[in-house]
Amino acid sequence: MRKIAFITGASRGIGRAIAIRLAAEGWSVGIGCLHRMDLAQALAEELRSRGQDAVAVQADVADRAAITGAIRQAEDALGGPVALLVNNAGIAEQHQIQDVTDAFWRRIFAVNVDGALHTIQAVLPHMLHEKTGSIVNISSIWGQRGASCEAAYSATKAALIGLTRSLAMELAPSHIRVNCVAPGVIRTDMVEVLGEETLASLAEETPLGRLGTPEDIAQAVALFADERSSFLTGQVLTADGGFIL
Repeated sequence: MRKIAFITGASRGIGRAIAIRLAAEGWSVGIGCLHRMDLAQALAEELRSRGQDAVAVQADVADRAAITGAIRQAEDALGGPVALLVNNAGIAEQHQIQDVTDAFWRRIFAVNVDGALHTIQAVLPHMLHEKTGSIVNISSIWGQRGASCEAAYSATKAALIGLTRSLAMELAPSHIRVNCVAPGVIRTDMVEVLGEETLASLAEETPLGRLGTPEDIAQAVALFADERSSFLTGQVLTADGGFIL
């Protein structure tokens, strides 16, 4: 069976690094995105130029029909069903809790949590039939510890940890592994807006003395994807340089 992976939110940042790493390890990759299809297509072309199999598809993970259709499109292009799903797509904003609107609360849960549900339900039937497969959810240290002015984001990331552990138990009899990576402060567009002074301070707070890179998280995902990790399920790997120790 072909090694086919699908990564949501993979046009840039952590998702892009995951797609590059998995492709280098022999996976055919479906690159999911919503807004930056130009970047997703450029990445797919870059990977294909290296002799690696890749396709870019566009859909909002919050829209069940759209993301299910995008996954089927990727499977058709790559020649087989998804064997590895990486739920990376997510949004974040900082708000004091009294300023969180119903609309924002619903949207962040629709993307960060409902989106994972939609993709899992899209790929699961074949995994159950074949009694094999791997799902990796991307949470956050803020889903483990919480963060001031990010209650909504932290709540969604905590939900992904609960989803990971529950599904790991439910799907283990079918030999489907479900794990989670909880990144710390990673230098992506999402955190660059904090400014260099704040980023420098966060690096000082990190015991390893630096911020993480998207490649650090890609390495953690690759660990769970590897068959040498076949006895790992229900695990939350905190990749934060020791930030929340």
